[in-house]
Amino acid sequence: MKSSLFLAALPLATAFECSKYTFQAILPTQASVAFARTVAANATFTVPAGDIAYPTSPVLLRSVCAVQINVTSSPTSAYSFGLFLPDDWNNRFLAVGNGGFAGGINWLDLAAGVGYGFASMSTDTGHSSNSSDGSWALNKEKLTDWGYRAMHGSVVLAKEVVQAYYGSKSKYSYYSGCSTGGRQGLKEVEMFPEDFDGVLAGSAAWWTSHLQTWTVKVALYNLPTTSAHHIPPALFPIVGAEVLRQCDAQDGLIDTIVSDPRGCEFIPEELLCKSQVANQTEAGCLTGPQIDTLYKIFNDYVETNQTFVFPRLEPGSEAQWEVLIGGNQPNGLGIDYVRYFLLNQPDWNFYDFDYGIVQEADKVQPGNASAIDFDISPFHARGGKLLQYHGFADGLIPTGSSEYFYRQVMRTLLPKGVELDSWYRFFLVPGMQHCQGTPSNVNAPWYFAGGNQAGALGLRPGCVSGVPGFRDPEHDILLALMRWTEEGQAPEYIIATKWHNDTLQDKVFRQRPLCPHPQRAQYTGQGDPNDASDWRCSSRGSLSAQLVG
Repeated sequence: MKSSLFLAALPLATAFECSKYTFQAILPTQASVAFARTVAANATFTVPAGDIAYPTSPVLLRSVCAVQINVTSSPTSAYSFGLFLPDDWNNRFLAVGNGGFAGGINWLDLAAGVGYGFASMSTDTGHSSNSSDGSWALNKEKLTDWGYRAMHGSVVLAKEVVQAYYGSKSKYSYYSGCSTGGRQGLKEVEMFPEDFDGVLAGSAAWWTSHLQTWTVKVALYNLPTTSAHHIPPALFPIVGAEVLRQCDAQDGLIDTIVSDPRGCEFIPEELLCKSQVANQTEAGCLTGPQIDTLYKIFNDYVETNQTFVFPRLEPGSEAQWEVLIGGNQPNGLGIDYVRYFLLNQPDWNFYDFDYGIVQEADKVQPGNASAIDFDISPFHARGGKLLQYHGFADGLIPTGSSEYFYRQVMRTLLPKGVELDSWYRFFLVPGMQHCQGTPSNVNAPWYFAGGNQAGALGLRPGCVSGVPGFRDPEHDILLALMRWTEEGQAPEYIIATKWHNDTLQDKVFRQRPLCPHPQRAQYTGQGDPNDASDWRCSSRGSLSAQLVG
C-alpha cells in the first residue's frame, strides 16, 4: 500500500487556536462548545465524568485538539459530539459508531482513529445511558436522535469544523462502527449517501424492529428459570464443548475453530443424559426438555405461515449466551425496547410477548432506526465503497442477520443491473464473538482493526491503532477500505490475527484469511495451518481459488 494513504500527515498550517472561543465563533446558533483543549503527544485524555457509556480514558498516540460540541436538535432534545483533531492530519475525516442503546461519546475509538492521522468524530446519540438502558426513549425526540439524526447532524457540522480548523476540506470521509455502530453506518448509506466515501459496518444491529423483539423471544425460550426446559448458564460451556466436538472436524481441519457452522450437522441428542443424574454439570448432559430448548435456540424465529422473523444463534456462539438467555428476564436490549421505544409502558410484562409485538414494531419503527431501505444504489452511484463483516461466534446479534441484509440488497439491486462485488463486500469471521474477541478454548483470529477492536487489544486502553506489526491493507480492514476507495483495489481477503493472549506482550499465535462472501477460507493441506499463506479463498464446490499472500 502506498504510504501516502495513511501516513501523509501534514503539520497544522493554520492560525486557528484550540480554544473554546475560536470554535464557538464558527458555530451556528443552535450549537455551543462544551470544551476545547490541547492534549500533548502520549498524554492521557481524561474522559468527562458524565460519559457513563464510554468511561475509559485513552492514551493518545499523537497530539490533538480535543473538542466537544453540543447541538440543540428540538425543543426537548440535544446531542453532543466529540472531535480529536491531530496536529499531524492525514487530510481525511473518520466518524466512529456506538453500541447498544449507549449514550456517550466513544473517545476510545477516536483515539484509534487518530493513530492513522484522521480527524475523528463520535456522537453521544443524544442521551446518556449504558448500552442496555432504554428508559430515555420515552422522549421521542431523543429516540429520533438515536435513530439517525444525531449521527448525520454531527457528521455535517464536524466536517465544517474540520475545514475551518485546518483551512481545507477533507479529501475523503470514512465511517467505522460495530453493533449499533454497524447499524448507524448502514443507516447513513441509506439516508445520507453523500456523507461518506467509504463505510465499514460490523455485526450490524440494523433491523431494530426484529432484533430487539427477537431478544425478548430468545430469552423466553429459556424461561422461566424454574421450568424443566430451562438450561442453566452452568451448562452453556457443556453445549459449547459438544458443538466443538461435533463441528470442528466437519470443516476439514481440527483446530478448535468452527469455521463453517452452516456446514455442520449438529445432533443435540448427543448431549442427552443417559440416566438420572444428581449433577448435570458434572455429568455434562441435558434432559429431553432442555434439548427442546436447544432446538429453538439453534433454529430461526419463524411465525405462522412460515413467516421468517429473525435468524438463529449459530452453533459456536455459546460462550456469549449468558448475556441474552442466562438471566431471569430478557436483556434490557429487548424489554426496554418494547417498554420504552415501542409501547410507552414501563410496566409491560415480558411474558405477554407475542408476534403482535413484532408487527407493531414494524408498523411504528421507533426512531426510524431500522436500516431497511435496501436500495442503496445512490451510495454506489456516487462511488461509495461498503465493507461489512460479522463474527460466526456472535452470541448477541445472530450472524445470519448481516447475511440477510446483504442478500436483501442483492435482491433489490441485481434486477436493476447493479452488481455488488465492485463496491460492496461482506466478510464472515469464524470464531469471532460480538465485534471482537474469541472464546478462550477457540482462539480464533479475530483482530483486523474493525470497529471497537483497538480498545480491546493491548495492556493500556487507547494505545493501539491499526494492526500492530502489520500496518497494511491485507491485515487492516480500514486500510483496505481506504485503498479500495482511493485507489480502486478491492480487498480479495483480509487477514485476521490472534496473539497468544492479546496483550501485545507476546507473539502472534494464528493468522487466517477472511474471504468475501460467499467464498470461504480453505486450508491447502500443506504447511502451517496457523499461517495465512497456507490458506486460500474459494467457493464451495469450486476448483478455482484466490491464494493468500
